Amino acid sequence: MKKFNIRKVLDGLTAASSSSSAAASPQSGNRENDMIQETLQSEHFQLCKTVRHGFPNQPSSMAFDPVQKILAIGTQSGALRLFGRAGVECYCRHESGSAVIQLEFLVNEGALVSALADDSIHLWNLRQKLPAILHSLKFNRERITFCHLPFQSKWLYVGTERGNIHIVNVESFTLSGYVIMWNKAIELSSKTHPGPVVHISDNPMDEGKLLIGFECGIVVLWDLKSKKADYRYNYDEAIHSVAWHHEGKQFVCSHSDGTLTTWNIRAPAKPAQIITPHGKQPKDGKKPEPCKPILKVEYKTTRAGDPFMILCGGLSYDTVGRRACLTVMHGKSTAVLEMDYPIVDFLTLCETPYPNDFQEPYAVVVLLEKDLVVIDLAQIGYPIFENPYPLSIHESPVTCCEYFADCPAEVIPALYSVGSRQNRQGFSKKEWPISGGNWGQGTLTISRIHALFAEAFSLMLQVLYKLKTAKVFEKPRGKEEKSSTEIVDEDPFAIQILSWCPESRVLCVAGVSAHVIVYRFSKQEVTTEVVQLLEVRMQCELNEVESPECGGEQASAVSTPGTSSSPQTSLPQSHPSTSSNNSSDGLRDNVPCLKVRSSPLKQSAGYQVELLIQLVWVSGEPPQPITSLAVNSAYGLVAFGNGNGLAVVDYLQKTLLLNVSTAELYGSTDPHHRQPHSPRKTRQPSAGLCDGNDASAAPEERCKSPTSGKDVLILSALDNSFSRSRSSSVTSIDRESREVISSFYFCDWLLKKSETVAVPSLWVGTSLGSMLAIALTVPSTPEQRMQQPVGVSFCGKTLVRLKGGILRMAQLDASGTLLPHVYESWYEPNAPEEEREQPRRRRPTSPPSQENPDCQYAVVCSEKQAKVVALPSQNCVYEHNITETSFVLRADMVTLTAGVGIACFCANGHIMTLSLPSLRPLLDVNYLPLTDMRIARTFCFSNQGQALYLTSPTEIQRITYSQETCDNLQEMLGELFTPVETPEAPNRGFFKGLFGGGAQSLDREDLFGEVTAGKASRSLAQHIPGPGGMEGMKGAASGVVGELARARIALDERGQKLGELEERTAGMMASADSFSKHAHDIMLKYKDKKWYQL
Repeated sequence: MKKFNIRKVLDGLTAASSSSSAAASPQSGNRENDMIQETLQSEHFQLCKTVRHGFPNQPSSMAFDPVQKILAIGTQSGALRLFGRAGVECYCRHESGSAVIQLEFLVNEGALVSALADDSIHLWNLRQKLPAILHSLKFNRERITFCHLPFQSKWLYVGTERGNIHIVNVESFTLSGYVIMWNKAIELSSKTHPGPVVHISDNPMDEGKLLIGFECGIVVLWDLKSKKADYRYNYDEAIHSVAWHHEGKQFVCSHSDGTLTTWNIRAPAKPAQIITPHGKQPKDGKKPEPCKPILKVEYKTTRAGDPFMILCGGLSYDTVGRRACLTVMHGKSTAVLEMDYPIVDFLTLCETPYPNDFQEPYAVVVLLEKDLVVIDLAQIGYPIFENPYPLSIHESPVTCCEYFADCPAEVIPALYSVGSRQNRQGFSKKEWPISGGNWGQGTLTISRIHALFAEAFSLMLQVLYKLKTAKVFEKPRGKEEKSSTEIVDEDPFAIQILSWCPESRVLCVAGVSAHVIVYRFSKQEVTTEVVQLLEVRMQCELNEVESPECGGEQASAVSTPGTSSSPQTSLPQSHPSTSSNNSSDGLRDNVPCLKVRSSPLKQSAGYQVELLIQLVWVSGEPPQPITSLAVNSAYGLVAFGNGNGLAVVDYLQKTLLLNVSTAELYGSTDPHHRQPHSPRKTRQPSAGLCDGNDASAAPEERCKSPTSGKDVLILSALDNSFSRSRSSSVTSIDRESREVISSFYFCDWLLKKSETVAVPSLWVGTSLGSMLAIALTVPSTPEQRMQQPVGVSFCGKTLVRLKGGILRMAQLDASGTLLPHVYESWYEPNAPEEEREQPRRRRPTSPPSQENPDCQYAVVCSEKQAKVVALPSQNCVYEHNITETSFVLRADMVTLTAGVGIACFCANGHIMTLSLPSLRPLLDVNYLPLTDMRIARTFCFSNQGQALYLTSPTEIQRITYSQETCDNLQEMLGELFTPVETPEAPNRGFFKGLFGGGAQSLDREDLFGEVTAGKASRSLAQHIPGPGGMEGMKGAASGVVGELARARIALDERGQKLGELEERTAGMMASADSFSKHAHDIMLKYKDKKWYQL
């Protein structure tokens, strides 16, 4: 697997991009190319983030708006992810980066309160497409431990580590002078501090009663009006959570010993009930054995049946190694639901937002460390809902990513059709309950693949299809079988490179165990009795090399498939074993790293194995990792290369066409002086995971891959940034003599000026900056193609030389248009022969004119340079030094609405674009100044100004470098807040209204306002205005919808000013009434008094 040298990447990070000073220089004698009109200009580019997909990395808290039906998740890095219906999601982040410890929605108000570990609380405005902070409050002297915002209240209760409770007005984000001090809440006789506040909630039936839970086990029912404790409830074990019964007469506490205590509010002496849900009940009546803490409990009632009690934790200590569980207690039944990951938090979704009514729970949202699960409480067996979000990207760690835009229209429906049948049984039949928000109006269609196929429509992402490549192999069990996989320290089935042809739907996968699998798409299910296997022996005797020839297994160029010496096609049954294929000196030889499956392989509709190619051990040396891969459906060929050389395989005839060392490609024109190498004594286990051109680096300089994955997921996007050789700089090229195959490109091109017909060819790029060509002779008709061999011949010289390893190659026509790759349209491979014969679609090439004999241009981009070469004359037309002090990690030739260009991502974090064919710099932005290895491996560009990278182990960040997309971004984004009527409050009933048995309201404004409670200490907390007010909305309005947004903002400002005027008018009226009252009182006081009595 291609790996990065850490030292080189760090050097690149500290270096500044010099592309602005390195202008593209046209070469003399090619002035006719100035006639090509370039339409791409610098004003067509702008860089901005668009949307983030995947599961929130390291989640820490969760909240749900039961009216808007929006879910919010906070993370340990200060990020917020908001989810609505499928396709409605939003990412925002606190600048401090502190962990989000709690979230509270202002229900149906389009606002969210977040509490952070740095003792700050923030108010987010969700009524705009990009949420922003309206207010912040930073506590200076006390640590925040718990927050509570009652339904339809503007007063937020904030509990602290000292045991005090402060009250915040969420409209103005100012502190009230009303404070509940811990020493007044507990009994005066208590000699110890009760600990931090772990729970705050008001009585569902009486807003004037506040229930306060302290960590030590004390619970206090506080009367807000009288400012004293009504009741105190004591228990010996620490409290983790508290939950009310909706009638307000009972509450339940969960404790650290795995017990649940139920209390009647008017009987504080002892609990009404003590149960240990998972404890073993002794027969002698003694106390059950202690269990693990119950971290959270929720108590939800139903109108027609028994209440639900839902809790997490509380398992017995003897259940060592058991996975985390969620327990659902309903009547006499207890269901224990095992989870795949530890539980972070859970919430019960109920039909009503009012706490004083029957809750009628219908689902439970469980936030796990690496997953989000929603359980249906209304169906027997508690099935889970099918998750519509692309949260399973990290199901197996992501190792590579490819991104395709503008895929054929029929590809996405085909993938969805076969993917919808994959393991979709057992889900709830109900609709996904998190259904808030509205979709944006974008029209961009993107497709992306990364061992997982998924579709991205506008700013949405949907997983379409999943492919497991490990099914082809037997799982290694014994030590003898595992010994052959020692070339990697990770999952031996991990994918390292992908190559996909969307038109023909041919997929090619290269793994870390030096294997290549070719897949073809079929709508029919088949059973493969024997997997077609081709073993390839690639060898380079470094210790005997004294000449340019590198001693490859094949001594000369191969033009027919029958002349190769070592490759062989064998059935899985005759696959060599480790014990039977050792050389005379006891070294392992002719043994592949993985054993092929021997039993029949049932392949469902979708991608099915066409051919398996494995590199074998050579004289005790494991095969070199595959560093480059390309597949072409028009030719029916797949090419792959490594540090020893390259091989070309005909996957239609299942034969090896070419197997040569890199030196043999040059022939007698090898420009490199290859020094003899001493034999390697040992091979580091991670050598297969390092750059092929960095084989001489010390073990501590090698960078092991932090991820491995064996699942091919299909997103509507595909990209191969993980596998490319991006770690070589000029110094490393000069120092290291081993030349690695770094890239391939299949195309039709004119070999000579006298020719008028383009010849099928394979362009080869190396890590030392050489671009070479191999001519192919492909039979013209389908019948001949399956019967006659494909001819292979070398062109004999280097087409172009660049600094740094070759990353990407492409073709332009005479007008400067990017030529698409040659392909064959898809047909059903399992259909009868007469039905699947389709004419091969070949790209036409215009013959050269007399004025300009060059009718094609080759575009080559390396880690240092980009060049445009005229074909077939092979004259360098333009040359541009992209960077001198850093190196390019990823380069792609891209098409935008205004034209074509090259997009580059450098190790120092710069994103650059160049025009074609003149290579003029158009964009240079220092986007990621601190690039980490994950981003370096997964960054990839696509057409229409799209790009993406893996920003965390579980999340994909999509960005755009198109000005047009940036202008329309506001229109493309979905809306989180939608106007919804709040449900009516529950009817108290005639007798409850008559005798006062209903819910008691509280005038919190009168109790907590400045007039009654006074002002809070200024040193306690600092108010920080946020950027999310009107000014922030003004800045957000831009582009096509700018005028409409500005008009809307003007209306909002007018409404705001009218509201302020109305408030001032009301204030003046109140002042006038007060003045009139005082004047009347004075008149009455002095009415009957004489003048001398005044």
